[in-house]
Amino acid sequence: MYLMKQKLRRLLSMTLALACLLSLAACKKKAPTGPDVPENSAQAEATPAPEPTPDVVPDDAVPTDPPVPLVPWPTDAVVEHLFFHPVIAYPQWAFHDCGASESERYGLDDWMVTVDEYNKILQSVYDNNYVIVNMNDVWSEYTTDSGEQRMRRNVLMIPQGKKPLVISFDDTNYYPYMLQQGFTSKLVLGGDGEIWAECTDPYTKQTFLTQDLDAITILDKFVKEHPDFSLNGVKGCLSLTGYEGILGYRTQNDIDISENDPRRPAFDANRQSEIDAVKPIIQRLKETGWYFGSHTWGHIRLSTRPTESIQRDTLRWAEEVGSLVGPTQILFYPHGARPDGDNDVTQTGPQFKWLHSQGFRIFASVGISSYEKCKSDISAVICDRLHPDGTTLRSGKSLPRYQQFYNAKEIIDLSIRPPLGTTW
Repeated sequence: MYLMKQKLRRLLSMTLALACLLSLAACKKKAPTGPDVPENSAQAEATPAPEPTPDVVPDDAVPTDPPVPLVPWPTDAVVEHLFFHPVIAYPQWAFHDCGASESERYGLDDWMVTVDEYNKILQSVYDNNYVIVNMNDVWSEYTTDSGEQRMRRNVLMIPQGKKPLVISFDDTNYYPYMLQQGFTSKLVLGGDGEIWAECTDPYTKQTFLTQDLDAITILDKFVKEHPDFSLNGVKGCLSLTGYEGILGYRTQNDIDISENDPRRPAFDANRQSEIDAVKPIIQRLKETGWYFGSHTWGHIRLSTRPTESIQRDTLRWAEEVGSLVGPTQILFYPHGARPDGDNDVTQTGPQFKWLHSQGFRIFASVGISSYEKCKSDISAVICDRLHPDGTTLRSGKSLPRYQQFYNAKEIIDLSIRPPLGTTW
């Protein structure tokens, strides 16, 4: 009996010892981190952090969103080009309440789209499988067998199932008159390092920053949400004049104020502050896929100006705008007016030759299709681009031409625009 009790005591002792060992081993394990154990619990505090281990990808893991293969876009197939003017942030104000004359309001109706219309156009263009490409990538200069410089179409490699599209924006200068008619007022660099637009509500007079009321910032957001809408992160080409500065900053030089004029020091100081303020904006735009083209310094009609006038204007653009945004080979004709008229395919006059001598190689007008032609007698490309605006949105003739991008009947907001009717 005694021996049996001893055996039982020994067995009990061994069992207790084993239980202690198991308990100690358990204490060395990682503390639970599920929802029932708060991160600041005593158990979590007492548990040492585990050593980091490299992530292991399971052999059977299936990659998500595999890259879309790139395929060549035929060199004889058109690269579409849409361009916009600044978008109207407050259409009720612009079309009805701002106190502008009828001709001014009708001019806005002709050449602009509203923020809502612009958003719908972007969505429709995206849904129709377009992808934004850089205009500079479409053509390049080469040397012929005879040693002459000419331009040619490049082979664009684009995602399979997509169609290339260039987008440009005219008059991204934020002219003072626009500030009174329901537009944003300038681009700024936000504390987050991103581009924002400054805007003043015309009704409350409150000034604020937004990314929802400006064509540039809206496209930035859209590409961020739909990265497959852009090839390599490219956005659009900003077509700049210079006579009232650029991007909302009054960087222009007033040559009518002489050096010994008592107003000159204050003007120069203010101009320099505007230049200093716009430089980081330009840099950030370039970093985020934007690039620049000339719209002439004074928005001049190149079809009617003598060569000397065009020369002065071009040099002034280079001095006041090109010095800030850098060189460009792209020139957008103001008013769509070609220096050599409609015969510019076969004719190359002195004005065109001067512009070419200043480094321009891509000359863009406005037309009923995204036309392009590499000139045979000089290293230059002439091309046309399409213009989504009130003029084409209301036009029955334009309706089928723009159908590949959007249905104008679904885009135009006739409830807010002037009662001018449509022809479709």
